[in-house]
Amino acid sequence: MRLARVTKDGKIGLAAKTGDIVTIAYGDDLADLDAHIAAGTLVEAGEKATAGEPVDEASLLFLPPVVRPAKIVCLGLNYRDHAEESGLGIPEHPVLFARFASSLTGHKAPIILPKVSEQLDWEAELAVVLSTGGKDIAEADALDHVAGYSVFNDASIRDYQLRTPQWTAGKNFDDTGAFGPYLVTPDELPAGAAGLKIECRLNGEVMQSSHTGNLIFSVARTIHLLSSFMTLQSGDVLVMGTPGGVGVARSPQVWMKAGDVCEVEIESVGLLVNPIVAQ
Repeated sequence: MRLARVTKDGKIGLAAKTGDIVTIAYGDDLADLDAHIAAGTLVEAGEKATAGEPVDEASLLFLPPVVRPAKIVCLGLNYRDHAEESGLGIPEHPVLFARFASSLTGHKAPIILPKVSEQLDWEAELAVVLSTGGKDIAEADALDHVAGYSVFNDASIRDYQLRTPQWTAGKNFDDTGAFGPYLVTPDELPAGAAGLKIECRLNGEVMQSSHTGNLIFSVARTIHLLSSFMTLQSGDVLVMGTPGGVGVARSPQVWMKAGDVCEVEIESVGLLVNPIVAQ
C-alpha cells in the first residue's frame, strides 16, 4: 500500500495510490496514520482509502505521513562517501541526533530559508516508520517492526549545526524536515528497502546519487542497535542518513536559496518535491 495524509478543498483525507490511480476517503480519524499504526489498523484504513473516490494527484496538498512520533531518530554519516567528504571518518557506531515533529513539512510544501542564515543545505534520506516498538530487538526480527518507508529531506542550517559538536539546532528549524509524500508498506519494496536508487536534484541538477545498499548501518541493524539502549515505540521515525554530494562539502559551497526547487527521489518509494521560500 501507498498511503498519504492529504487535504483537498479544505478537507483532510487519506489517499491511496495503486499504480497511477489515486483515491481518497475523507475524515480526520481515517487520515490519522499515527493512530492506525499504533492500533494495528493500517490495512483497514488503506482499504477504505482505496475504495474512495478517484482524484487527480496534482489537486492534493500533502501532509507529513505521521505527525506525532514519540521519537525522530536521525543517523549522520551513514553513507561511506558522505562520511569521507565530511572528513569525520567512517563511524564504528551509528552517529545519532534527534529531530522534533515541529520541524516537519510535507510534499509540495515550502522548505523555509530562515532569516538568520543563508546556509540551507539538502540531504536526501530514506525514512522508516515503526509499526511496533520494543527493547533488545534481534536484528533478524527487526524488519518485522517496520510499518513503512518514505522519503525525507533532512534540510540543514549548516552554520547553526556546526556551531557545536551537537547538531540539534541546525536540524530543527521549522519547516525544514520535508517528509513524504506516501508511506509505502514493506510488501511493496525489497527487504529493508535495500538497493534502491536515491537522488537529490536542485533545480533539476543532480546533486546526490547513490543507492540504499550503501548504508553503513542497514535498517535492520539500526533498529537492533537503537533498541539495545532505548525502548522503541510504535510510530517512531528513523531517518537513515544521506549520501555524498551535500552543499557544504562542495567547492565552492552551494546553498539552497529562495526560488529554488529541491527534489528527493527514492526508487519505488516516491518523489518528494519542495520549493524553497524565504522566511
